[in-house]
Amino acid sequence: QVQLVESGGGTVQAGDSLRLSCAGSGRDWNRNVMGWFRQAPGKDREFVAAISREGDKTVYGDSVKGRFTISRDNAKDTASLQMMRLEPEDTAVYICTARIGTVVTRVAGNYDWWGQGIQVTVSS
Repeated sequence: QVQLVESGGGTVQAGDSLRLSCAGSGRDWNRNVMGWFRQAPGKDREFVAAISREGDKTVYGDSVKGRFTISRDNAKDTASLQMMRLEPEDTAVYICTARIGTVVTRVAGNYDWWGQGIQVTVSS
């Protein structure tokens, strides 16, 4: 069992940066692939980014590629999402997720545990 708690959300202006963190607890944290998804009102859950267990492979959604960076610190049981050049279209609830295994996947159904989510609002 893995518990995930997000932090760092808030309201910013377009063009600003924001860093989200995900604190994990439970057994074998570093055995999990970590990911971030987001969900805006009235829209489907969207893949944002994912990172391998060792941190050597990352995958990004097309809408955030080049602006967002995912990272992890297995010694501290944390994963982070650095978001730059934020746009109003990035407004959503951001959700940290984890899955057992080695495959870094964009598919939400392949993830085993989910955080509660945290709101990010980007004003124009």
